[in-house]
Amino acid sequence: MVFEFVLIAFVIMTREPGAALIGFPVLMILCTGSFFAWFYSLGTNLFKRLPVTEKMSLTRFRLFLFIPLVYMLFLMLFIFFDAFRGAELGPGIFALIIPLHLFSMFCMFYCLYFNAKVLKAVELQRPVTFNDYAGEFFLLWFFPIGVWFIQPRINRLFNVTPEDPGDSIPGGYYS
Repeated sequence: MVFEFVLIAFVIMTREPGAALIGFPVLMILCTGSFFAWFYSLGTNLFKRLPVTEKMSLTRFRLFLFIPLVYMLFLMLFIFFDAFRGAELGPGIFALIIPLHLFSMFCMFYCLYFNAKVLKAVELQRPVTFNDYAGEFFLLWFFPIGVWFIQPRINRLFNVTPEDPGDSIPGGYYS
């Protein structure tokens, strides 16, 4: 967010809107890339500790995380190159973008659901319902705020002391 404020201030002070055409896509790639990397890491590592009674698909999670990432990169590149050509977007492109955007949103909600459910199931070591993980779902949804509450819990789950270089920790919740 700090970089966005700096970029906006730079554009305003220099009166050079072209800087935003380069700066904003770079910032979006960095921010989105960091978010998706954290989400992927969270989902795949917690899945390894999931109790056997909880059945979830890691392959579906990976696919549904990959789709919005590709969609956002495609959309960003399309808009970026289209802006340099000076072409206007026609109604046909919106007929393509709207369904892709809605499906991408569905995929992101699935990833929120997956990570929230896996986190709570790993903590409780039992099957969970939406009532159990609704708080985690909304904390993940409102990422900049929720990460401050979710990440310490994840750190406790994967707490490895420097004296214990072992790479596997038995399942269960560590307090």
